[in-house]
Amino acid sequence: MVIQNGPGIDAAINAAVEPLAAAISSFIFYSVRVGSAELPLIVLWLISGATFFTLYFGFINLRGFGHALRLVLGGSKQSHQPGEVSHFQALATAVSGTVGIGNIGGVAIVISIGGPGATFWLIVAGLLGMSTKFTECIAGVKYRRINPDGTVSGGPMYYLEAALRERGLPFLAKPLGAFYAFAIVVGCLGIGNMFQSNQAFNQFIFMTGGDSSAAAGKGWLFGLALAVLVGVVIIGGLRSIARVTSKLVPFMSLAYVGLALLIVAINFERLPWAVGAIFSEAFSPQATTGGFLGVMILGFQRAAFSNEAGLGSAAIAHSAVRTSQPATEGFVGLLEPFIDTVVICTLTALVILTTIYEPALAGEGVQGVELTSRAFASTLSWSALPLSFIAMLFAFSTMISWSYYGVKGWTYLLGEGRNKELIFKAVFCAFGALGCTMELDAVLDFSDALVFLIALPNILGLYLLAPVLKRELAGYSAMLSENLTRND
Repeated sequence: MVIQNGPGIDAAINAAVEPLAAAISSFIFYSVRVGSAELPLIVLWLISGATFFTLYFGFINLRGFGHALRLVLGGSKQSHQPGEVSHFQALATAVSGTVGIGNIGGVAIVISIGGPGATFWLIVAGLLGMSTKFTECIAGVKYRRINPDGTVSGGPMYYLEAALRERGLPFLAKPLGAFYAFAIVVGCLGIGNMFQSNQAFNQFIFMTGGDSSAAAGKGWLFGLALAVLVGVVIIGGLRSIARVTSKLVPFMSLAYVGLALLIVAINFERLPWAVGAIFSEAFSPQATTGGFLGVMILGFQRAAFSNEAGLGSAAIAHSAVRTSQPATEGFVGLLEPFIDTVVICTLTALVILTTIYEPALAGEGVQGVELTSRAFASTLSWSALPLSFIAMLFAFSTMISWSYYGVKGWTYLLGEGRNKELIFKAVFCAFGALGCTMELDAVLDFSDALVFLIALPNILGLYLLAPVLKRELAGYSAMLSENLTRND
């Protein structure tokens, strides 16, 4: 991180938060040894849930893909349905919250450690995660609340509360919902805000000359400008956020995909080797020190951390869709891990593998965004600047989406009200500005751990609601069949 002020405040805050952050992190990221590999239990929890929902809903991630595209591209009329945003806008807002620096840097780390084979398991985990997102989004819409002013409040805190009440555990309902809401508030201020603004500033420094840049040492000014931009977008609520993300997400995603495809096309002669290595080394016991299981775990972990399937955060945005059929947003939601992980993360891997990848890279200490930037620049020397600009857009879009997640957690705890929302938005913007000027590693570790901790109650709630959601899907499928018969 870039430090802009004296170490006193940073050190004091870190010292105060570090013990709690360490305790939660050691619990949530606790690993068990499987052979020579380490398996974090949170990854096992996420992948187990994704596998269960894939089987329980009959591979909905595959057979529902075409219907999902039809819904997003306007296959249904929504203008008079309850809700705030269209299917496409809800998807764009959720995607903007997951497509971030990790798609550029996180994949590079996995490949540098685990080799090409980790990409195979990343794709598998992304496909499985589509089923989890499907489940989360149905639940989000089914148990959402329509407020008197027409706005919507939904997400895991609401369907967790409903699930526990329906299962005869009302004494746990509100506390567990409140815990989720608290964790999403803290998480949005840390990894969804401060970390993103800090990374955006680092990319700006790179674009303007690196350490010799005139902007170096002026994180406060960049943070202030960024806070103003974020504030202008989020002050209008979800409709304003959705208007921006529905334009920003297609632009930044297509720009990155287009640049990546260009790099791969130029290095086409290495593509057969790259694809072959992805498949062959996925099952190779020599791929890493962890062997076959080590490669699998690395790929699963990167996918789970990238698309956030199982955390429930995206269901907050999807809950506000204009629809009277909860199942429709389940279909739309399953596209999210496909875009984030199967498309963008896989393309990042192919860029690295078709350009500069060699096993010795793991020992050079070149990882993350630096490795991806080197891969792009090795073919197109000018590509580092647009890549940095795209990374800045990724960070900005993540901030505005996570601000909405935080608002809904805040109002769940304190009650609905515009003044309460404005207070939180002001705090959110202030934290975003601080992220460019302070090194608060312990705070970020704490928020990161809390965000993954909420996967435990979230998936548990989805297990409890699975029969209800399956009936919801069956009813929607029957309605589609009936409409098709009438049209024939």
